[in-house]
Amino acid sequence: MENIKFTKFLQNAQLLNNHFRIIPLIYGSLGLEEITSEDLNSDDIDILIPMEFLTGERWLELIEFLESQGYTLIDEHEHKFIKDDTEYAYASIENLKSFADIDPKDIGIYERKGIRFKQLSLNQYLIVYQKSLEDEYRVNVFKKKEQDEEKISIIKSKM
Repeated sequence: MENIKFTKFLQNAQLLNNHFRIIPLIYGSLGLEEITSEDLNSDDIDILIPMEFLTGERWLELIEFLESQGYTLIDEHEHKFIKDDTEYAYASIENLKSFADIDPKDIGIYERKGIRFKQLSLNQYLIVYQKSLEDEYRVNVFKKKEQDEEKISIIKSKM
């Protein structure tokens, strides 16, 4: 049975594919759940898209479009929307290079039901979560250290 949040991600990705020609990256716990088949209890849907859609006129265009599709902007600074009790958080795919030295060009593109999306490999996820442990804001403000260590353990067990 397909994960309900992953189905919601695909619906969102289809909107981004069709309206903006964006191939979004499924990120965070939900993306890791998808490739490990582990239930990580993801609390939102993290989506990485090109930076141009997170600033200026393209950001306003994205807000207007998503709102026309039933999404509500709940945190402009964090680029967070909500729809049907599910939060969607957008961030820049380009930041993967400076954060974890992962070139967006090296990320696999997949297709499901005609919907295109990007997904990190297990090795790329390992790098991301190892870097996350070094992120003081994530560790101290969001208190994610134990969760990230658990994810690293899961990743290593699947490699």
